[in-house]
Amino acid sequence: MQDDIKTDAQTENTPEHDTMPSLEELLKAAERQAAEHHDAWLRAKAETENMRRRASEEADKARKFAVEGFASELLAVKDSLEAALASDAATPEKMREGVELTLKQLTAAFAKYQLVEEHPLGEKFDPHLHQAIGMADSEQPANTVVTVLQKGYRLADRTLRPALVMVSKGKDS
Repeated sequence: MQDDIKTDAQTENTPEHDTMPSLEELLKAAERQAAEHHDAWLRAKAETENMRRRASEEADKARKFAVEGFASELLAVKDSLEAALASDAATPEKMREGVELTLKQLTAAFAKYQLVEEHPLGEKFDPHLHQAIGMADSEQPANTVVTVLQKGYRLADRTLRPALVMVSKGKDS
């Protein structure tokens, strides 16, 4: 009977009864896992491409329609100008009133969209905001704006158009 016990113990330790999976089973499991990872990678790659495409489309739309609100504000200004030109019985005083109201509409549209007028008379010359086109004799300190030939404009904090100015030479020059 002891011989029978030994044989049973010996058979349990043979590779057939081992609790370890075979190399083929391990390989198949690794291949399945690799296929799952590859599939997940492909899906993630596709999702990333879709996100890039959607972001690009949204950016294109934002660029295309960025001025939509500002343009709609300017339509009222255009309508006012056309109405003034269509009137045959307008007196110079009425035309002036209409132009002043239209200018107020335009100024309000500018303010709404942070388009700010730069009128730097008496200020120190700033090359980021002003464009000097000449120098003039003046009692002002050197590099002070003494004449504004054309107003400048800023959009938010960015210079859209610098003011064209004359600057002082200074008392000593």
